[in-house]
Amino acid sequence: MFGGQVIPPSKSPHLRKSGSRPVVFDLDGEQGNTEMEGLLHSTESNDLKIPSLPISTAAIMPSPILLWRFKVLLFFLWGFFCCKIGWGSGMRMSVNLRDLFLYEAFLYYNPLLLVTMMVWLWGVNLWVFAQSTISYAKIFDLDQNHLTHREIWKVATWMTIIVPISMTAYLYLYSHGEVSLAASQPVFLYCAVALILIFPFDIFYLSSRYYLLRTLWRIVFPLQAITFSDFFLADILTSMSKVFSDLERSVCRMVHRQVATIAWFEADSVCGSHSIGIPIILVLPYIFRLFQCLRQYKDTKEKTALFNALKYSTAVPVIFLSALKYHVLPDSWTNFYRPLWLLSGVLNSLYSFYWDVTRDWDLSCFTRIFKFNKPSLCSHLLHGRKWVYFWVIGSNFILRLAWTYKLSAHLRHNYLTVFTITALEMIRRFQWVFFRVENEWTKMNSKSNLQLSEISSEEDKLLAPSNHNV
Repeated sequence: MFGGQVIPPSKSPHLRKSGSRPVVFDLDGEQGNTEMEGLLHSTESNDLKIPSLPISTAAIMPSPILLWRFKVLLFFLWGFFCCKIGWGSGMRMSVNLRDLFLYEAFLYYNPLLLVTMMVWLWGVNLWVFAQSTISYAKIFDLDQNHLTHREIWKVATWMTIIVPISMTAYLYLYSHGEVSLAASQPVFLYCAVALILIFPFDIFYLSSRYYLLRTLWRIVFPLQAITFSDFFLADILTSMSKVFSDLERSVCRMVHRQVATIAWFEADSVCGSHSIGIPIILVLPYIFRLFQCLRQYKDTKEKTALFNALKYSTAVPVIFLSALKYHVLPDSWTNFYRPLWLLSGVLNSLYSFYWDVTRDWDLSCFTRIFKFNKPSLCSHLLHGRKWVYFWVIGSNFILRLAWTYKLSAHLRHNYLTVFTITALEMIRRFQWVFFRVENEWTKMNSKSNLQLSEISSEEDKLLAPSNHNV
């Protein structure tokens, strides 16, 4: 009879949403009850529909851990099929042809495999820097769009996939008689890598690619003041000198159309193992670094730069004395040039080891780099541990001696041994990066603290009361 507010019982399923308007109707008549039930059912259905949408969407999406496991499974399946196809392709060839062809295939692809390995290791370096208190972006003067360790690992993952696929296709096509298609595989891969590096559009990390190209240009032409990123990258390039010499031989054979043939096997040919281009390419990273040191001395007048230049100059006789073996008489090599080569190799290795320990590294804060912001197993195992001292110094000394092997052209016949030593040299450089960057960060903090102390002392002098009489 009278219009009023009806509140349903607490046990009623028709509970209105909190904050909604109350339902008002006439108590007399069944029409009011019908309308009330319709309104309450409509309100209930709308309330149930709103939260149900994200729940159903979340139920469809798999968990990140499941996605990661699925990607790892696909990666191992891909590796298994590449190995199976490559092995089957190699077994189709005769024994003599197989050895020659695998040596050639290894020449084309081992430089890119080693570069891929270096990219993976650089991602680990950046991960450790991100976990510690070292601002590597400030050290290398990077902008806010610089690549993080995750993006570096993403690039390394694609390189790990693409390079073996091209190598597997090369082996498969050649073993099945498609020689021209097989010869095109490394050519396409090298051209693709070069095009990606110089691609002018804003894809594939344009700012980072151009930062790399600018730094390489500054290394080749040190016409300006040398920054930390300039000589840091130049030092890494010295560890990759063997990679560049193999790249030179590969490109030479592509230009002369010797891919997938044995025409290159003559040692005295233009692209053979006795080519004068090998020692020239090997020595270029050390020449670039030498000029950087001379430029640094010109700008700063510090004698340390001259001693550093002397260190890089000791690599020149190691390279060229080794190359002389193929251009002098055997007796002259054995009695005169070989002892000089051994002496220069030992001198270079010891000098480089001394410089690493006393100049590039700071032993007073040797393991601070592994003191992470958050507790972790890696920090627990490495931070403040004495065995890190012995391992890094000992491995650096041994690998510095083995490093002479890869610079010597007359020892390059065993390509698997040279590949292993080159990979170990990159691991040595990977260790070196931690302590070299930490040393630079310590120097930057010391300079900033010194400047702050000088500013505060000047302020104290200005604020001090004067003793002048008026």
